Amino acid sequence: RQGGQKKQAKLIAFLDDASRVLCHGEFFFEENVDTMIRTIRAAFYKRGVPEQLLVDNGSIYCCQEITLICARVGCLLRHTAVRDAAAKGKIERFFRRVRDQFLVKKLDLTSLEKLNQQFSLWVEDEYNSVSHSTLGMKPIDRFGVDLGRIRFLSPSDSNDELFYAETTRTVKKDNTFSFRNVRYETPVDLRNKKVRIRYERHRDGAVVLYDKGRRLGVARRLDAVANGMLRRKENKE
Repeated sequence: RQGGQKKQAKLIAFLDDASRVLCHGEFFFEENVDTMIRTIRAAFYKRGVPEQLLVDNGSIYCCQEITLICARVGCLLRHTAVRDAAAKGKIERFFRRVRDQFLVKKLDLTSLEKLNQQFSLWVEDEYNSVSHSTLGMKPIDRFGVDLGRIRFLSPSDSNDELFYAETTRTVKKDNTFSFRNVRYETPVDLRNKKVRIRYERHRDGAVVLYDKGRRLGVARRLDAVANGMLRRKENKE
């Protein structure tokens, strides 16, 4: 419930094909690009980067953002063939299990946060850690068999930037550019160059500059006084 009224929650989930481990799943009120990215990010952090990511042909899975993310982490993005139900069989069986075994429980539905807390406990205690009929072992144990082959995100303070949105800007002669109606100074001399910037879609956070995949640094909000002095000095020279 939200605001005293019932509201439908939707589950977005990513399953490991070999082990059937649920890498991450989460209920949201909205099924859109933002919630999809949030789920993928959690899955990659928790269970590593897959060699291939198989998704259906829904609009959120055909967006530029998911293509960029997979390219950045070195993961092949694949889409199921149209009307190929068999390709989605494993995740569909998982969703059926959620309906038959989790949603029938007496759940606290007073908030989305509480629903997701209960879901996480169910996943780890009653799904990932319970023997799977096809595997003949627990999904989490089967996942452990391949643990040495799994590529986890390398420790880095900039890992979250792998999941940022991206756009292009041309740096002006004064080494600044405009983004979201704000002027920024570049961290290095990039005058007259075109650069890629990564940013959080719905948050007034860091704006990070990249060039051919190489991180150049975080842009600074323009200090109008200092920038004006620099321009006057350059004009004198």
